[in-house]
Amino acid sequence: MTRDRRKDERTRSLIERFGEALRGAPRDREALVAGLRAARRRELFDAEALAMLEGVLAVADMQVRAVMVPRAQMVVIERDAPRSEVLRVVVESGHSRFPVVGDDKDQVTGIVLAKDLLRHFAADPEGELAVREYLRPAIFIPESKRLNVLLKEFRANRNHMAIVVDEYGGVAGLVTIEDVLEQIVGEIGDEHDVDEGSEIVQVAEGRYTVHATTPLDAVNAAFGVELGDGAVETLGGAVAAALGHVPRRGERTQLGRLQLRVLRADNRRAHLFEVTVLADGRA
Repeated sequence: MTRDRRKDERTRSLIERFGEALRGAPRDREALVAGLRAARRRELFDAEALAMLEGVLAVADMQVRAVMVPRAQMVVIERDAPRSEVLRVVVESGHSRFPVVGDDKDQVTGIVLAKDLLRHFAADPEGELAVREYLRPAIFIPESKRLNVLLKEFRANRNHMAIVVDEYGGVAGLVTIEDVLEQIVGEIGDEHDVDEGSEIVQVAEGRYTVHATTPLDAVNAAFGVELGDGAVETLGGAVAAALGHVPRRGERTQLGRLQLRVLRADNRRAHLFEVTVLADGRA
């Protein structure tokens, strides 16, 4: 038997086993996910592949507002900023794309690429810089746009960043293709990422994003709750204890009057939660 034939036989066997694990059309998405997890237990694929498959399914239900960088955290370049300030922002942030704003962050006039600015600095180290000469059009999208639709548009239009606007037309934040892909493949870290630790960011009335490494003391103080029994120290630990397993992307749980949804997670731990404060402690 040739090597190619043996490979074909193994491939057919894998497909047959996968079909057996998912025998019968799943009734709904929950049944499909259950089938995928059953296939994982039978070692048809590894845990990382399962996480990615679940991420693909989750992306279809998620909206941009869940993963965007909030307006307050946007790193921008002012349209009329002096050369030294522009260079400082580019170097210190390590980002590749920047919204360019006028008088405030609601006035986004375009996007500038770091590579365009660096070419200018290399070609004319001492000359003046007019940022507006390097502007590229900005793409504006609503907070409610679904991530799977946005990813399709990013790929079709070869865009990597979009400005997110609220229902009144104000800038709510920004989202990049990396933010979307992280929901499928997990956290994409680089040398410029920093440990945001106990950061709690309000994204809407009564709704926040909270990092899993946030100490429970900080969570209790911020939301006026009393979580924790001394066995765990962070929000991520409390959620894992409540679920009884490593939190998976898209999972939901409730701790006291806090309703939590896992926004980012990998095979080892959760990274980011969406936290909704319930007025009466009920969903």
